[in-house]
Amino acid sequence: MKQQRPKVRRIDPLEPLKMEIAAELGLLEQIHSNGWHSLSAKEAGRIGGLMTQRRRKDG
Repeated sequence: MKQQRPKVRRIDPLEPLKMEIAAELGLLEQIHSNGWHSLSAKEAGRIGGLMTQRRRKDG
C-alpha cells in the first residue's frame, strides 16, 4: 500500500498584507468565521486590487 505524504501548507508572504486589508474593509470577522471562500467576488477583488496598489507603491 502506498503511503500518503502529509499535506504541507505553503506560507504566503502576502498573507499579512491580505489580512490587514481585509480588516480595514471590515471583512476580518466574516473570514475568521466562514473562511475566505465566503467572500463575494467583489470583496475578494477589492482585497486583491488594494494589495496590488500597495505593493506597487511600496516596491
